[in-house]
Amino acid sequence: MNTLGVVFRVSIFGESHGSSVGVVIDGCPAGLPYWREELMADLSRRKGMVPGTTMRKESDGPEVLGGIYNNFTTGAPLVICTRNDDTRPGDYEQFSSMPRPGHADFTAGYKYKGFSDMRGGGHFSGRLTWGLVTAGYFARKILSPAIITANLIEAGGEKDPAAAIARAMETNDTVGGVVECVVRNVPKGLGEPAFLSVESALGQIAFGIPAVNGVEFGAGFASSKSYGSLHNDPFVDARGKTSTNNAGGINGGITNGNDLVMRVSVKPAASTGVPQKTFNKEKGEMAQLEITGRHDACIARRIPVILESAVAIGLADLLMIDRGINGLRERP
Repeated sequence: MNTLGVVFRVSIFGESHGSSVGVVIDGCPAGLPYWREELMADLSRRKGMVPGTTMRKESDGPEVLGGIYNNFTTGAPLVICTRNDDTRPGDYEQFSSMPRPGHADFTAGYKYKGFSDMRGGGHFSGRLTWGLVTAGYFARKILSPAIITANLIEAGGEKDPAAAIARAMETNDTVGGVVECVVRNVPKGLGEPAFLSVESALGQIAFGIPAVNGVEFGAGFASSKSYGSLHNDPFVDARGKTSTNNAGGINGGITNGNDLVMRVSVKPAASTGVPQKTFNKEKGEMAQLEITGRHDACIARRIPVILESAVAIGLADLLMIDRGINGLRERP
């Protein structure tokens, strides 16, 4: 489904080459300030426009349809969209008969009986992350003074992402990466175990970001190679500060107030310029597929602000759930 959240509910809509993409946010508190230029700064980061990212040039300007008056949220559902102008649907016509390996062309075509709009990936496109970034803008305000930052820390298995991306571009190929997100000033006590733990909530929304295929917190998979005596994070004061942070700021599915650390694996973009073999449904045989158009050599390069926004959305919802259960009182 396309809606996420219990109290702070986010629904994304649109298709890559449709008239628009956007987001509906229900449960957003009244009185949050809205500055268009501030939101545009995040939306510009999502576009990328650096080596290795798509050359599709959309304005991405937000159009507020409801929920904001005099530059403040009203408490009514927020409805914000942006128009799609720089579309080239002709680049995708062949994929109805020759589904791209690694894409949703085949599965979406089967699930929706051939009725889905797959121009530019349709509803499965990274274009839909515009709505996540917009919702994340308001979620950050709910979480203030928490500070959320994410960075591409690895590409193609190398610690020098720029070099790895440059090599992929030279061969007309694509490359994956790892994006790390750190949240500072995290409110303690967020998370509703067992099935709405911090990991569950953030993992669910992170996997909704196209190309994300792995999530870990703190030491993550490296923990499987460690010992409890080494992995445990000793508490050093009454407020819960720890000397290490292998748990990534989470114990028992609940934030402990230390930095929340999360990483996602981003697969290589499936639309590679390297010729591939795939099945041609019209001819009933394998055929060579050559993909043209405007695609990312490293989609991971545009993920940081999207992951920041996703984490903000998940934590904002958990914060509002916690307030509803435990009230606003300051707890030790």
